[in-house]
Amino acid sequence: MSLRKWGYRLLPGLKWLHGYTGQDAVSDLIAGVTVGLTVLPQGLAYATLAGLEPQYGLYSAFVGGIIYAMLGSCRQVTIGPTALLALMTSRHTGFGLGSGPAYAILLCLISGVVELGMAVLKLGALVDLISLPVTVGFTSATAVIIGTSQLKGLLGLRGGSGSDFINTMRSVLGNLHKVRTGDFTLGLTSIIVLLLLRKLKDVKLDGRIRNLRTQQLVSGSIWVIATGRNALVVLVTSVLAYSTCEQMENCPFILTGKVKSGLPNVSLPKFETTILDRNGTEIRQNFEQMLSELGPSMLILPIIAVLGNVAISKAFGGAGLSPTRELVALSMSNICGAFCSSMPVTGSFSRSAVNHASGVRTPLGGCYTSVLVLLALGLLAPYFQYIPKAALSAVIISAVIFMIEFEVIKPLWRCSRRELLPGAITFVMSLAVGVEIGLLLGVSTDVAFLVYRAARPVLSVSKLQTSNGINYILIRPKHSSLYFPAVEWVRSGISKALTIHGTAPVVLDCAHVHEFDFTAARGMGSLQKELAKANAPLFLMSADKTIGVILKESTNIDFPTIDCPDDLELLLEQTCNHV
Repeated sequence: MSLRKWGYRLLPGLKWLHGYTGQDAVSDLIAGVTVGLTVLPQGLAYATLAGLEPQYGLYSAFVGGIIYAMLGSCRQVTIGPTALLALMTSRHTGFGLGSGPAYAILLCLISGVVELGMAVLKLGALVDLISLPVTVGFTSATAVIIGTSQLKGLLGLRGGSGSDFINTMRSVLGNLHKVRTGDFTLGLTSIIVLLLLRKLKDVKLDGRIRNLRTQQLVSGSIWVIATGRNALVVLVTSVLAYSTCEQMENCPFILTGKVKSGLPNVSLPKFETTILDRNGTEIRQNFEQMLSELGPSMLILPIIAVLGNVAISKAFGGAGLSPTRELVALSMSNICGAFCSSMPVTGSFSRSAVNHASGVRTPLGGCYTSVLVLLALGLLAPYFQYIPKAALSAVIISAVIFMIEFEVIKPLWRCSRRELLPGAITFVMSLAVGVEIGLLLGVSTDVAFLVYRAARPVLSVSKLQTSNGINYILIRPKHSSLYFPAVEWVRSGISKALTIHGTAPVVLDCAHVHEFDFTAARGMGSLQKELAKANAPLFLMSADKTIGVILKESTNIDFPTIDCPDDLELLLEQTCNHV
């Protein structure tokens, strides 16, 4: 294998550099800057949502772009902080002192290691166990939790946002008398403006402006404003807060506060930290205690990250993408990010859509986004302190309300009402207990349905008669496999058919059955002996050769087989005459 091929295998992103043109660079630059203007306010907001200082959102926004450019395979995907992972991270960042960043960064490292392990073992297909209804229930519940967690910031209430839906709502409703008029007015106005700007991109100018160049200019301006609406709203509200708070002693808005400028220190994540207990006493936690606190999040968070990233890659890049390569790119983004003080990251659907709409040509567009984030950390950080928290809450709320997928309920109700149950369980339990437990219960319900279908295959039972008047019972399993949980069910179904229709030869139609396991084969052997004693011989019709081999090797019985329905009458006559 040549050196170039080895390089492409280790760093797939090198393929994009081969033949990289000036037009590619310009397109990637425009897309990268556009995505950067989107990720800056989102990064600050998601860090706040995760219970961290705002700069950690920017730390999380630049490493993934560089790593994915070298290892990723879909040019539209952008890696960075997301509302969902920020919410799940927030469950471990409320212990005070410096424990919040320590837990978030350690969780980022562990997520990357788990994702890398999934890539090595080629376990990307595990995400297929999470059905669409469960995914919809999970994302809808998290959207509700994220939205309610931002109500305090929107209303100007003091205190952390938290990730517990019930306690958050109880806290908000109990403190409505403390709502700050300035923050509430600013936040509500920001949400309205953001939603209006989001709809602005749907405005069609065909026929309204005759001059083609003017039409292109106006359309381009509308698209830029609609795409960069988050940055625009944050900029305007920050200018308003700066001018107001400079002239008034008491600022009418709660501001983000000082944001640490400069690049993060490149260092190992902390494997020990100090927390505050309920009495305010400092408690030292070692690595084992930190892992105990992270608990199920160490597995569930990376699985959710993989689910989101693979879904985005398939949406934009098609089904030909390699899930393993995407897993490697995502895992290395988290592992390398942990050394730069990043919280867990994954692909962002909203920013990937912006990247696609901006005309990105290669994953190198993520490098330009990363450069813009680094410049912001170095030059703009002192000005971030004037961003009102209500504006950041508005950015998050206006983004997550579109994650609630009501439109799926109607087609599910019409097509498959059973699938509504796992989705409903996931949604309700995520709100009541927590997103991790809700997801596990939803997946468990889905798996339980699958196991039930395997254990209780539908049997079509018919009493028929040949042209010569010989009665027989035809059993048709409507399932492609018969495994050990289904043996007693099939035996019971055949016994019940004999009780109802009387003693007669039994024909098991295996045209749609392609698999038997050892236990099922031994069960069929026992059934054949029972039926033989009752003078009701058992025949297999249209059985695959592999099924015959399994039955023969498992039971040492030569089951009478019928290759096609035309041979049925002849074999039944021979059997009856013999009896």
